[in-house]
Amino acid sequence: MGVPYAEVIGDPIPYAEVIGDPIAHSKSPTIHKFWLERLGMAGDYQSTRVTSGELADFLSARRADPDWRGCNVSMPHKLVVAPLLDHLDPPSRRIGAINTIVKRDGQLSGTNTDWQGLNLALGDYSASGKDTVLIGAGGAARAALEELRQAKPSSLVILNRDTGKATRLMEEFGFKGEALSLGMLPAADLLINASSLGMAGYPPLDIDLSPLRRGGVVVDMVYYPLETALLRKARSQGLIAVDGLKMLIGQAAMAFTYFFGEPPSEPDSPELRELLTQ
Repeated sequence: MGVPYAEVIGDPIPYAEVIGDPIAHSKSPTIHKFWLERLGMAGDYQSTRVTSGELADFLSARRADPDWRGCNVSMPHKLVVAPLLDHLDPPSRRIGAINTIVKRDGQLSGTNTDWQGLNLALGDYSASGKDTVLIGAGGAARAALEELRQAKPSSLVILNRDTGKATRLMEEFGFKGEALSLGMLPAADLLINASSLGMAGYPPLDIDLSPLRRGGVVVDMVYYPLETALLRKARSQGLIAVDGLKMLIGQAAMAFTYFFGEPPSEPDSPELRELLTQ
């Protein structure tokens, strides 16, 4: 486990961090440090490797630290940290994963900002009242379904290799949609890729986008690579393309606000994007 920043420099300031194992690859410190500097706030954000066996002791120690504001949670802790917390909000219970822990008055509250990040990434392209297609039925899809549950699309179709799993997932989130095999894209206004297809090291997402209506929106939750083949195809067909970095930044912006009490100004700035894509 890492040593709190304030102990290293001897100057007590509020700090947060991201925990996981491994964690050195995380972009979260770059994002949060950038916003702290932009706002001129006293604070810090670090990455801390915490193994599964250290998780309970880590949270106990941080709970007692007056300068610790909370942490983002990466794998493998997202799915197992809940019993160590005092409160969980309803969205995180439905999603089944915790990616943000916030400390208030000695209490640790768990939430999931991924669905909120998708909400911010969609912006004016909300799924509300739209025929929507979701690709995938894993953890990222659960976060997307929480956003869709609140947005209330006019219809929902999930494309997934295992259509039975997709059907059960829709029912769990209260949808009466249709599950189809990959490649069977119906007419729609919004397409969200919540699968790992197209991510570096994974098979490409090869899908015919012609059924999407004019002015349709394609959102890829994959952010590595930033410009996926799916987004290139969408742009080439005159569709609106939203990259995964918008969601990554959006979920971080929500966590930053929880930790430091103030939202970042212009979260998705060109300067931050340049830092994250170097």
